[in-house]
Amino acid sequence: MGDIRRLVLDVLKPHSPSIVEVSKKLSALGGVSGVNCTLEEVDQETETIKITIEGDDLDFEKIKMVLEESGADIHSVDSVATGKKIVDEVETPQDR
Repeated sequence: MGDIRRLVLDVLKPHSPSIVEVSKKLSALGGVSGVNCTLEEVDQETETIKITIEGDDLDFEKIKMVLEESGADIHSVDSVATGKKIVDEVETPQDR
């Protein structure tokens, strides 16, 4: 089974904890080499954030647990990369 190397998640969370705190909690997980949290939208009670996580062997269930403990919900898994290396998307004529 291929290791998960990159996850891009669309997440809804309360204002607290901050994206800094959430990012630190995620980066402390085994197998995680980097986390990027980007604030996409803010409303009165919640924030929508895009989380990109990279590593050698990401554990989706542990990531989900950390987010749920922070009061967050994963709305969607927008991208996943598995295998021996990360393959970046390339632009094709249809993308133009």
